[in-house]
Amino acid sequence: MVEFWPFTLALFLFLPVAYLLLKHLTVSSTYPKQIPEGTMGWPVVGETLSFLKPHESYTMGSFLQDRCSRYGKVFKSHLFGSPAIVSCDHELNTYILQNERKLFPPSYPKVMHDILGEYGMILITGDIHKKLRNVIVNIVRDTKSESHYLRCVEKLSLSTLKSWVDCKEVAFYEEAKQVALHVMLQYLLHIDLEEPVALKLLTDFETYIKGFVSLPLKLPGTAYTKAMKARVRVISSLKEILQERRSKGFDRLAEGGDYLHIILVNENLNEEEMVSLVFDMLFGGYETTAKLLSLVVYFLSKAPNAFQKLKEEHETIRRSKKDGEPLSWEDYQNMKFTNNVIYEASRCGNIVKFLHRKALKDIKYKDFVIPSGWLVVPVLSAPHLDSTIHENPQEFNPWRWEDETTMKKVAPFGGGPHLCPGFDLAKVEISFFLHHFILNYRWKTKVDEYPLAYPYVEFTRGLQLEIEPVMDM
Repeated sequence: MVEFWPFTLALFLFLPVAYLLLKHLTVSSTYPKQIPEGTMGWPVVGETLSFLKPHESYTMGSFLQDRCSRYGKVFKSHLFGSPAIVSCDHELNTYILQNERKLFPPSYPKVMHDILGEYGMILITGDIHKKLRNVIVNIVRDTKSESHYLRCVEKLSLSTLKSWVDCKEVAFYEEAKQVALHVMLQYLLHIDLEEPVALKLLTDFETYIKGFVSLPLKLPGTAYTKAMKARVRVISSLKEILQERRSKGFDRLAEGGDYLHIILVNENLNEEEMVSLVFDMLFGGYETTAKLLSLVVYFLSKAPNAFQKLKEEHETIRRSKKDGEPLSWEDYQNMKFTNNVIYEASRCGNIVKFLHRKALKDIKYKDFVIPSGWLVVPVLSAPHLDSTIHENPQEFNPWRWEDETTMKKVAPFGGGPHLCPGFDLAKVEISFFLHHFILNYRWKTKVDEYPLAYPYVEFTRGLQLEIEPVMDM
């Protein structure tokens, strides 16, 4: 009996591996001829590790470059535990995004559901997604030109820049995240930054973000586990804020507009949906806005001509105003080149490298088939760096956006129903910050500093900038 136990244990451990290996081989051998060419990699893990290998975010990375050169812009692979069709083709990506509801719904790994929650905007589909997205779209529409919001953005930007006067170096990405979250706390939740709850939310959100971009290991002490716990605390804090606000009634809007009022009086939302909306808006403001602002600053440091053109635009705006006069919505509308700079940074920097979708049925597209049930991965960054679409795609060139057709050749924040609804707010915040930054400072990056696709964009050293004031603030 004792001799039989090792054999039983070995058999018990071998069977699951044998099953996965057999499944992998079976899938590999039953492809229809119409399926794109490609390789499936190792059993179980497939090619996931190679696909996720970090690389400069302004490049495609060695995995995609190799596969595209061997098999074309659309190829098969095995990623995230599933056979997959990977698309680096702009036309197919557009087709996928435009047919999300009927053919290609989001299909993210379970770990994403765990850390984003039941109502995470990038995860939900159908009527519930349409309902929640409409709330955010309405908030963005009513907020982006609102004078109190604009003053809040400018005030926090100036406060941050004034705090750097005696600094020779700043960790810009971290500073940008603080500015973005402070804007959301003050304007979304009407929380003063000196209040204890503000510090608690800032601390918990930072813990959450660090775990969000970490390896999803549910083990004690890991960044992922800490993030899961931090999310619970953030959600608890948001519920308390909503309950407190509800107890005060809705007779009067807070000065300068009120996100919470719009959310709380919406009879179509339950409490979990309300909390999830606030959480997603905090997340978008904190992470996406800060990354895009950091990418703008990084690329400007490498493009002196664009820097000079941008500075001239903001000098013109400043000359039209009295000393100390705040920026207005009309000023923002005159920041044409600034807008081009932001779009070009999003094209070159690629905050969102790829998306997870799933084929609901066998789909014939041109001369190949996307099999039912397969993962479909539109790589948004690939067309941004495609020389057949953009002239000198590796070059940071904001002037390319003077051609209106450029907008149709990029998808930096997705597309279709899941197009990022908060991008307009991000552009306002970035533009106002840049106005004062470029007029008051010179900066340069470290030699070994660059944005890294990890796959989410990170900076190798937190975007350490050497700064020098050019005038008294």
